Amino acid sequence: MSAVTAPVRLTGRSTAVLVLVSLIGLALFSWPLFVPSEAALAHSADAPLVFAIVMTMLVIVLASEVISGELDAKGLAMLGVLAATAAALRPLGSGVSGFQPMFIVLIIGGRALGPGFGFSLGLVSMFGSALLTGGVGPWLPFQMLGAAWLGMGAGLLPRARGRRELILLAGYGAIAGVLYGFLLNLWFWPFLTTAAPGISFVAGAPIGENLGRFLVFCLVTSLGFDIPRAIGNVVLLLLAGGPMLRAIRRATRRANFSAVASFLEPVQDPDSLPDAPATADASASARSSARTTDSGLTRRNDATPRDRSGPTAEAEISQT
Repeated sequence: MSAVTAPVRLTGRSTAVLVLVSLIGLALFSWPLFVPSEAALAHSADAPLVFAIVMTMLVIVLASEVISGELDAKGLAMLGVLAATAAALRPLGSGVSGFQPMFIVLIIGGRALGPGFGFSLGLVSMFGSALLTGGVGPWLPFQMLGAAWLGMGAGLLPRARGRRELILLAGYGAIAGVLYGFLLNLWFWPFLTTAAPGISFVAGAPIGENLGRFLVFCLVTSLGFDIPRAIGNVVLLLLAGGPMLRAIRRATRRANFSAVASFLEPVQDPDSLPDAPATADASASARSSARTTDSGLTRRNDATPRDRSGPTAEAEISQT
């Protein structure tokens, strides 16, 4: 099988921006763990909305940085098709506890087309599905970033083919399904005031203590949603992962994302060229005629027998 070329090639600048925004995103998820208790309590009411706006701006900047100049029209078409497919699949999982079929598109897209494409696909898919389902709110930027990391992680998996690749993707889908739920809990857990004392956030407490409380909170409240999501990812990837990978890779090879357009100079019509001087045409014609005449004479001379001392000459002498 020929190598698959990812339509989104991350340059050094795009990679630096990707790492920077990811670090800022992690900071915005976990900032209450590192600030004094007074600061955390003073901004507990408005912090989610402010951070949602900041995350939206960062996501827009990153998307423009990744896409600009590195994703052509065919790549954009592929991104649009996969994002629309993922957005259409999201409502199918709204009635099932935690199950989300759109994640298989993000994982397969990131795996087949690279981490940069997977990051962009996660952003666009989650934003489009939120518009489709009416899920726009302060949580949306965090969902977009989580989906982007999900697609990017699939593109960073080690190389494998055949059944090994499906098993690798299934294992990644199980782990990513649980981690996605844990990550999304972190954006609101520090500001949740109705949680029980043993699982609620304590402003100013040591980081290890709060992380322990957060883990218990996830196990008690959201694990019932995360486990079905992980199981659904495994089942869908094992059943449909192979055909989807082959279809996307075949479409990528046929589209030839890596082809670089080149433009040749137009060939001039001989009739449109300016006429040369008459003397030049006459001299050129004379030289061509002389060469032709010399060539003909040479061929005729070569064909004339030069030695007449053979049997044929003796027969002619005897006849005379």
